[in-house]
Amino acid sequence: MPKMRAAVVSTPKGPFEIVQREIPEPGPGFVRLKVQACGVCHSDSLTKEALWPGVQLPRVPGHEIAGVVDAIGPNVLGWTVGQRAGIGWHGGHCGHCDSCRRGDFLTCPELQIPGISYDGGYQEYVVAPAVALALIPDALSPVEAGPLMCAGITTFNSLRNSGARAGDVVAVLGIGGLGHLAVQYASRMGFNTVAIARGEDKGPLAKKLGATHYIDSQAQDPAAELNKLGGARVVLATVTSGSAMAQVLGGLGINGKLIVVGAAFDPLPVSALTLIGARRSLAGWPAGTSIESQDTMAFSARTGVRSMNEVFPLDRVAEAYDRMMSGKARFRVVVTMGS
Repeated sequence: MPKMRAAVVSTPKGPFEIVQREIPEPGPGFVRLKVQACGVCHSDSLTKEALWPGVQLPRVPGHEIAGVVDAIGPNVLGWTVGQRAGIGWHGGHCGHCDSCRRGDFLTCPELQIPGISYDGGYQEYVVAPAVALALIPDALSPVEAGPLMCAGITTFNSLRNSGARAGDVVAVLGIGGLGHLAVQYASRMGFNTVAIARGEDKGPLAKKLGATHYIDSQAQDPAAELNKLGGARVVLATVTSGSAMAQVLGGLGINGKLIVVGAAFDPLPVSALTLIGARRSLAGWPAGTSIESQDTMAFSARTGVRSMNEVFPLDRVAEAYDRMMSGKARFRVVVTMGS
């Protein structure tokens, strides 16, 4: 039987092992992708550190997958061998729960996630439900497409569903793996885009990404600076600090909304009066479905939004993961499978 390389986590917090496995065959309703690239996301730590409730090891992490359709199982429509496709956080759904019956697949209580529910993209081939696939445009390389399957769709989808309109003040809190994409999307959606980060050194990058204004949260009061612009219609919080998010709440305008996409583990202190007086609100946003991933990539290809990536071969996956976890990567990490 033909073999493939796979980076496997066998024990909680254990090392990655590069092993040889048989190439799997897709069953009914499933498709096999030949993986070309896979983004390394902080959420992969939920598998690597065995933090996701019920995750079963050994497991191959990875949910920012870009590749080519290699084989198609029975009862699959709409896909052909040779098509370029990606798989993101939405890796399948049950189809029969209340959420699925309403078309809200991402809130399915049995949501399948590549790298958690089944083996993900840190391997040369992956088998997934056909409903999880998103078409990759020709203008995007596999390395460019991979991070858009999670970091890209999360920021793109939250902004386009935020209620903000072209010309509104929209701020992005944090210029990192999520934020550097969010600034690009906000700018290209026609918002009056404000970037907020720590240190004046990030200002030139923020402007290069498309921000009209930059606020150094170390030297300035973000809320006061936003109010000078008339108040933000939306602040997209990509940081992982509840206290940093709290600093911008007072900068929301009338009916302004703070949308949280950064997974902060410390509490977010909120004054009820801050919310009540100006009808401000606080909301979270997950990633999106496979067709929304496809929307994200199509928009990115058309408008020039690109992730800034550090690239490693699969054999250096442990180094790639550590680089991502260190927070020093500029700004996403991607592993490639080679030819």
